Amino acid sequence: MHIAIAGNIGSGKTTLAKLLSKHYGWEAHFEDLESNPYLNNFYEDMQRWSFNLQIYFLNSRFRQIIDIRKTGQAVIQDRTIYEDAYIFAPNLHAMGLMTTRDFENYSSLFELISTFIKPPDLLIYLKASVPTLVKQIQKRGREYENTIRLDYLKKLNERYESWINKYELGSKLIVNVDENNFSEYPTDLGKVIQKIDAEIHGLF
Repeated sequence: MHIAIAGNIGSGKTTLAKLLSKHYGWEAHFEDLESNPYLNNFYEDMQRWSFNLQIYFLNSRFRQIIDIRKTGQAVIQDRTIYEDAYIFAPNLHAMGLMTTRDFENYSSLFELISTFIKPPDLLIYLKASVPTLVKQIQKRGREYENTIRLDYLKKLNERYESWINKYELGSKLIVNVDENNFSEYPTDLGKVIQKIDAEIHGLF
């Protein structure tokens, strides 16, 4: 069983993945942030490094999906390959931070890769307003995220909403992070788990 968590920067994906991994005993797969050679450069100069970063993430997440399928175990994944292709890369292109040539190259590669992958059995989308995202980004204090612009987060949020409304590759569950603080309150986490249990039982 493959469960994936989607959501904007600072929505709480990693935190929820850890909590669900502990609760269910699922193996957790996280974003490769620490060893990512492009992340710091990207936030310093998005236009120069956008294509490099997106190709790195595409490669990393494709490998992750292959590993998940090989294990045959129940896995919880922090962020999906679809978010890069349908949200982050198009947003960079629309903002003039990725050239049309690079975007078309990236899109063509994703299109090819997508023929070899299976979507998650359940997608959990963490919906959060920009103020909530900013608060949580500041709370975790990653240095390279200090330069993230509000308009960048806002545009990403708009794309997330559009994408999740059209998502039909499998089951999905939407958690409103503005109203559910699962990271601090066990009762809120319990509500999320209750909804996940209902979805999981419907999968089999």
